[in-house]
Amino acid sequence: MNAQAVIENLKQRFPNEPEYIQAVSQVLPTIEEEYNKHPEFDKANLIERLCIPDRVIEFRVSWVDDKGNVQTNMGYRIQHNNVIGPYKGGIRFHKSVNLGILKFLAFEQTFKNSLTTLPMGGAKGGSDFSPRGKSDAEVMRFCQAFMTELYRHVGADEDVPAGDIGVGGREVGYMFGMYKKLTHQFTGMLTGKGLSFGGSLIRPEATGYGNVYFLLNMLKTRNIDIKGKKVLVSGAGNVAQYTMEKLIQLGAIPMTCSDSNGYIYDPDGIDREKLDFIMELKNVQRGRIKEYAEKYPSAKYVEGKKPWAEKGCEIALPSATQNEINEEAAKTLVANGVIAVSEGANMPTTPEAIKVFQDAKILYSPGKAANAGGVSVSGLEMSQNSERLSWTSEEVDNYLHKIMNDIHANCVKYGTEADGYINYVKGANVAGFMKVANAMMAQGIV
Repeated sequence: MNAQAVIENLKQRFPNEPEYIQAVSQVLPTIEEEYNKHPEFDKANLIERLCIPDRVIEFRVSWVDDKGNVQTNMGYRIQHNNVIGPYKGGIRFHKSVNLGILKFLAFEQTFKNSLTTLPMGGAKGGSDFSPRGKSDAEVMRFCQAFMTELYRHVGADEDVPAGDIGVGGREVGYMFGMYKKLTHQFTGMLTGKGLSFGGSLIRPEATGYGNVYFLLNMLKTRNIDIKGKKVLVSGAGNVAQYTMEKLIQLGAIPMTCSDSNGYIYDPDGIDREKLDFIMELKNVQRGRIKEYAEKYPSAKYVEGKKPWAEKGCEIALPSATQNEINEEAAKTLVANGVIAVSEGANMPTTPEAIKVFQDAKILYSPGKAANAGGVSVSGLEMSQNSERLSWTSEEVDNYLHKIMNDIHANCVKYGTEADGYINYVKGANVAGFMKVANAMMAQGIV
């Protein structure tokens, strides 16, 4: 395989999907060496088959708003690869959603799910509908309309969606209710469900907790204790909230969080009481993060910026959205003495920024490894649904801990370079790729 030639071919075939091309461009060069050790892969044209989704489902969603006006959005499901298990990946409701973004997310999800060691394929879906500013009734009507088409393509043993940006417990509940009505079946078809109807304990916390567990493993390779470390966190949603919660439990000090309008920096650190305020603000009141600075005047609010230029912090945990750390921000983080960056969001760091981190030899882990805790507990929710059982918080958290430790060990196995530096990007990509590739070869040309 010539990675660059494959990338150029995909650019020509899919010229309007830059995010998808970016994801492929980040993976292929890192697996090229390992791929070329297996000439049988090339004979089966395995790399092209792995890059292009099994199936792209695109549909119109029509719904009625509270004023009686008919609204139209686009709906999508990208079923990328199911050689190691049913398609599995989140649904995103956000105005930025398009085919290229979802193809990148589904491609990434395939490797992430492979890394978890659980039997899950890769998929992603969503709509350019935004729940922001909509009433509960409008969100319900949209979710029901979305599911009237999606239900034909999903199922507990076929494709198991979950939540993502814009899709929380409320949206999952509405979609699950409509699926159940349409199919007359109560199955584990969606994950992230409410605890009263098949959800798993620790699922809301899983992505944030898992990222911190992975970070602990990274720090351990250099004998660094997390206690007392000041941390830059972006985002104020589910991932960021539980990242901060686990940091506080372990004695670290989150200093920032953000939303799409700007960020807050609290020189006193965000403690349990302040985090409770953030959770109430974002989850119940659905307010904006600038209200934090109104509640706690010692904090500052910076409009229209991201928190990466704040000084005096040793760790950065991007937990908002894709491409939030660019090359300039990465250089600033390194110059300010950050020693570790671990991704809670999906692909929040641009390729140029990743190179800055790796050239500086700081600890850096991509989301497909560090934020795999969310989909891991989704997989555990599927297991509980299949058994018709619920596990305790301790049981799920122990599984999560073990999975994140195993992912880290695989990254070290495949990513340790000659000078001892651990290239987590290469390690995660090769480990995830080899499992999928071997399964594809075993199952023939299908």
